[in-house]
Amino acid sequence: MSAFTLVSVGAWLLVIANAAVLRGRLFATFGAIIAGMYTLAATSLAPLVQPTPLWPIYVGLHAVVYAHLMFLARPRMRPLLYRALISIPASFFLAGTVLSLPWGIAVRLGLSPWVPWLPYALAVIGLWQSLTIKLEDVHIAIDDVAVAGLLRHRPLATKDRGERPLRIVQISDPHLGPFMSVERLRKLCERAVQLNPDLVLLTGDFLTMESQEHEGHLTEALRPLAALAGRTFACRGNHDLEVPSLVAAGLAANDIRLLIDEAVVAETPWGEVEVLGLDFVRRNRSEHIQRVMARYPRQPGYLRVAMLHDPGAFRHVPEGAADLVLSGHTHGGQLGFLSVGGTWTVPRIIDMPDHGLWARGKDRLYVHRGTGHYGFPLRLGVPAEESVIHVHWRGAARPVQES
Repeated sequence: MSAFTLVSVGAWLLVIANAAVLRGRLFATFGAIIAGMYTLAATSLAPLVQPTPLWPIYVGLHAVVYAHLMFLARPRMRPLLYRALISIPASFFLAGTVLSLPWGIAVRLGLSPWVPWLPYALAVIGLWQSLTIKLEDVHIAIDDVAVAGLLRHRPLATKDRGERPLRIVQISDPHLGPFMSVERLRKLCERAVQLNPDLVLLTGDFLTMESQEHEGHLTEALRPLAALAGRTFACRGNHDLEVPSLVAAGLAANDIRLLIDEAVVAETPWGEVEVLGLDFVRRNRSEHIQRVMARYPRQPGYLRVAMLHDPGAFRHVPEGAADLVLSGHTHGGQLGFLSVGGTWTVPRIIDMPDHGLWARGKDRLYVHRGTGHYGFPLRLGVPAEESVIHVHWRGAARPVQES
C-alpha cells in the first residue's frame, strides 16, 4: 500500500471520528459514505496521475477535500473567501474524482483508460451549472384532458394560451450553503418580488448543515419576500425537519405563512386560490395524506394548488384532491441529460417524477428543478431553476376576476 493511500485512509477515518464527536452517529455515517467513495476513487486514480506534472495539484486538491469534509461538522455559513478557496474547489474535485472511479478501476486492473481527464471536464461543466441560473416561463393548463397513469406531460404551447393566467413563483430547495449564499438567495427573492407574481410558493429544504447555525441566515435571505405578505406560503421538506424551529422563525420573520398540513384561501390579484401545504413524512405517507385531505376537503369553485415537497408522494394524493401539485426534492434529478436535450435523470432509475410537468387523470404535478442543490456536490446536465409558472385554469369561473 502506497504512502498516499495510507494517508488518505487515515484522513477518511479522521473525517468519520470528527463527525461522530461533533455531530453524532447519523452525520458520521454520512461522512463515512461520502468520504469513503471519494477515497476509493482518489487512491485508485492516483497511479495514473503521480508520474505527471499534475501530481502536486492533485495532492493539493485532495487535501482540500478532506479539509472541507472536516469543517462540515461545524455548522457555519462561511465567507466568500473560504468558499472560493475551500468549499467550491473541494466540491469540484470531489465530484470529478468520484466520476473518475471507472477510470481508477481500469488503472488498478493494469489498463490504460482513454481520456482520463473527462470526469474533471464534466465537473467543470457541473461547477458552472451549479453557480448559474436563468429565468424561465412555464405554462400549465388545468383543463379536462385526462391522462391514464402518471406520465410526463407537455407544457402548454404558445398558440393555446388564453386569458390572463395565475402567475406563481416557486422557490424550492435553496439549500443555503456553499453554492447558495445568503446574498445569492436574497437577490433571487428580490427578482421574484420585482416580477409581482400572484403567489410565491416555497416548497421546502431551505437549509444545509452549514446554515443551521441560527435563523438569521434564512431570515436575511428571504427578507425581500416580506413585500408580498399574504401572497407567500411555504411547506416543509425533509431537511427542514432537522431544525424545524429555525425554519419556522426565518419564515415568520418575513410574514411567510408556513402551512403544515393546512389549507387556506389566498387573496391574490388574479383572484382567490386555495393553497394547501402538506408536510414531509417518511412513513405511512398514504395514510398521512388521506387524513389531511379528509380534514381539508376542497372548496367548490376554487382552483386548488398544493405544495408537496416530495414528488414521490404524489401517487398517494387522491385524484381530484388538487388541480396542481408543486414539488421539489429531486433537484430536477441533479445528474442527467437535460442540458443536451434529453429528459432522463438519475431519479428515473426508481421511477420517481424527476422534473417538469406530469399528469395523472386531470391532476397536474410540477416538479421544480431546485433553486439550489445538495448531496452530490455538483449539478451536471440538470441546470437550476428560476421560473414563473403560468397556470391557465379552464375549469369553473374564477371567484374573483381582476379588473
